[in-house]
Amino acid sequence: MKKLIFLCLVLFIFANANAENYLLNGGQESQINYSMVQTVEPNPAIHTLYLSYVIPVSYKSPTYNQTISNVRFNYSPQPDGKEEYTDKRGNKVIKLSWKQPKSTIKTSIDLTAYNKTLLQKLETKTPFPFSNVPDNVKAYLGTSKQVPSNDPAIIAKAKSLTAGAKTEFDAVQRILTWVIDNMKYVLTPKEYGAMYSFKTGKGNCQNYSHLSSALMRAVGIPSRIVNGITLKKPYNINLGKRKLTLKMAEGRHSWIEVYFPDLGWVPFDPQQTQLFVSNRFIRVEIGVDNEETNQDGLIRWTQKKGVLATPQFEESIEAAFTADNVRLTAEKLEYGPRKFLFTPAVQASFKEVPLVVKPAPKKEIPKEQLKKLSYSKPYMFGNLEFPKNVDFLAKRGPAQQAKSGGFEMRKNFLVETAEYVTEQSQYAQIFVLDKPMEVRKIGIVLHKFGGTGFLWLELLKDENGVPGATVATSEMVPLDQIKFKPGYDWFDFNFSNEKPKISQGRYWIALGFTGRPIVNWFYSYGKPFGPVDGTRYKTILDTEWSFES
Repeated sequence: MKKLIFLCLVLFIFANANAENYLLNGGQESQINYSMVQTVEPNPAIHTLYLSYVIPVSYKSPTYNQTISNVRFNYSPQPDGKEEYTDKRGNKVIKLSWKQPKSTIKTSIDLTAYNKTLLQKLETKTPFPFSNVPDNVKAYLGTSKQVPSNDPAIIAKAKSLTAGAKTEFDAVQRILTWVIDNMKYVLTPKEYGAMYSFKTGKGNCQNYSHLSSALMRAVGIPSRIVNGITLKKPYNINLGKRKLTLKMAEGRHSWIEVYFPDLGWVPFDPQQTQLFVSNRFIRVEIGVDNEETNQDGLIRWTQKKGVLATPQFEESIEAAFTADNVRLTAEKLEYGPRKFLFTPAVQASFKEVPLVVKPAPKKEIPKEQLKKLSYSKPYMFGNLEFPKNVDFLAKRGPAQQAKSGGFEMRKNFLVETAEYVTEQSQYAQIFVLDKPMEVRKIGIVLHKFGGTGFLWLELLKDENGVPGATVATSEMVPLDQIKFKPGYDWFDFNFSNEKPKISQGRYWIALGFTGRPIVNWFYSYGKPFGPVDGTRYKTILDTEWSFES
């Protein structure tokens, strides 16, 4: 029998013929009380433990502005040494040290951020290519191991993408469109450099930043790496009669800033935003690549010889929005990438990047004909690369030898992209089939925190872009049959009783529940296996489904 197994919230064979390029207007203004607490359990074999931090500072750009005030540090116990300095990129660094630490070390940074993103028409007349780059910007044209802008393959691709461009904005938007459409977000890439992503089309936020910067620098466009924090508070964009809800995971993130002579440094998130970032971003550290922007959250230590003395580390982030004003509207454009790209209006000469259309599924097969087909070949598709049981509490990479001697652990960019789906809303996800099949199982990635009740999945038809009539319902699963694990893992819902036969086309899966289960459903940034606008949710009081990304 043909076997359909869905392995994640984003598990689809993708056949999207629509551009997902949106013109935004409006803004966001928020006052945020931000706190990061770090706890270190030192090993008895450690001689000296060092912690480094970069102090977030105020920043202005044509679109995103960050005003930092009331910065406070707390340490317990007090460090034996403290050094403050400004590095060559302008980052304000604090380095703390404890000699032969015996007890738990707890540090915190608290601050108030007034963050404002204003999206209105931008005008830029910078030609492409341009010269006379200021001396303090030239470093961001350089090459590095993670941003190999001098690699022949990178240079050739960058020149091909920007051929005929007359303005810097035109060149940048062509590069960004290519990166967005040719990259797939993965949690734990094998490498973080641009060449790995260029060859494989995979990566996390670091890879997106490095590849975009490499392509831009290869054709003379200065680009620098930014490290910071994204906050999980969602916000809505009005799309006519419907709304789009945007939300990022709370944790470390990497993005870029691009230099325009007539605008200055302007932020971009190569995963989905152009000429701005949301005010849910806390900007912390800048550099030529992520190898250089490593001071914030760096742990180093010296230890006794022949002893494994890796300290234990925890990091938690809290952000209270004491004021939050969001007024954003969007207009969908008919050109650009197939994946989400949001941009303000731009007054500049540029060529609209044509949509690369992929073939749509064949017409639906009638029910009677479906029954006559032979379903004899097992078939499985979806996000098969999801790493099982990932520990999202592990906020640091593995211990490694430090260049300056001793050992170190650097921050990682592993973020928990998941939705609490058993509260007041029902969530649904679209998928697209390219062939008829008989459904036996549908699996999604879950993490059970506790509670009681039952879970099940509903297989639904697509009706004009929203979940429609029910095709089949899985067996109900008592929550106590789902084992508690430290991370996320696949859980299969059984459709063997009904064995629905479905034609190629668009369908939805929706998670149903009763009782009081406490369950998260994992998703990946960018919907790498399905239409990017393919998540819907509604409460029991709603009559229409809302969009989420």
